[in-house]
Amino acid sequence: MTRAMTACWRVLQIADSGFPIGGFAHSSGFEAAFHFGEVGTAARLDDYLRAHLLNVANSSLPFVAAAYDGTGDVWALDALLDAQLTNHVANRASRTQGRALLSTCARVFDEPPIAALAIRAASRDVAAHLAPVFGAVLAALSVARHDALALHMLLALRGVASAAVRLGVVGPHEAQRLQSRHAATLDALIAECAEIGPGEAAMAAPLLEIYGAMHDQLYARLFQS
Repeated sequence: MTRAMTACWRVLQIADSGFPIGGFAHSSGFEAAFHFGEVGTAARLDDYLRAHLLNVANSSLPFVAAAYDGTGDVWALDALLDAQLTNHVANRASRTQGRALLSTCARVFDEPPIAALAIRAASRDVAAHLAPVFGAVLAALSVARHDALALHMLLALRGVASAAVRLGVVGPHEAQRLQSRHAATLDALIAECAEIGPGEAAMAAPLLEIYGAMHDQLYARLFQS
């Protein structure tokens, strides 16, 4: 089996909902937005998803790309993202998911670069945010750059769609229809943001960040963020 074929199967494995990286424990701010009345129908969810994906593409994807390309030390990128993520809920969620991704991939894939990243993250002297870790891990797995960026965006879309189902906003079939409709959104955002540098990263829909930051104030919570 060639390296490229192996990488293809690895993308599918990480994309599988059974791959234990903790993404389904987080709603990326959707739960707070739901409780504060921002989303309550399929149409409102569609608008929310567009804004959420716009945020991810402009604020997170540049760090995935830079770590994948090796244009900066992954831990320097990690420190820069930590300084930029002033939303304490999003910062905490990013660190939790980054460590979960590293821990799982180090156990599943026999790749020395990933093992080295996991050991450094375990030292707790780095934040190990999801975006730079994701880019470095996918590069170590020899996944094509576009596929790595697409996978990151897909997981961001699926996470919110899944949260919407569990909160009763839409049913499973409508959530899948939403994901299918947003395939064009993902393509457009990757084409637009794939070359943005980390220094240019910014939140494009700040209202969603405000809702997400209020997650800890909810009386009852299903998700961690």
